[in-house]
Amino acid sequence: MSDDRLVGIVLVSHSAAVAESVAELARGLTGGGPDVPVAAAGGTEGGSLGTSAELIAAAAAAVDRGAGIAVLTDLGSAVLTVKALLAEGDELPGDTRLVDAPFVEGAVAAVVTAATGADLDAVEAAAAEAYTYRKT
Repeated sequence: MSDDRLVGIVLVSHSAAVAESVAELARGLTGGGPDVPVAAAGGTEGGSLGTSAELIAAAAAAVDRGAGIAVLTDLGSAVLTVKALLAEGDELPGDTRLVDAPFVEGAVAAVVTAATGADLDAVEAAAAEAYTYRKT
């Protein structure tokens, strides 16, 4: 599959450093496959902790390759901000989904799955399945 038709991934955290670090981790675990379009949308425009509708919308536009966009969030207001953007209907690309998944494990699963050329449904399912990962 051409890199330009991969599902895009947006990682929304209250912290720019957290969002960037999780994006770096997920990219690093793709095994050298295609470069999945991943964007971090962390913190506010001024660099403070929080979430920014503008940063989220810009990140979604940056990763849009026409195959859909999976958005993963860390905490409460990040979820609310993405839901508000989706409700507005014109701020995010058409096939953008808020994915209910753990932030780190879900991001890794989403990016690795997107790197295989999987569609948005499969990327969402892989990220959500990360809730079942056991550590003991």
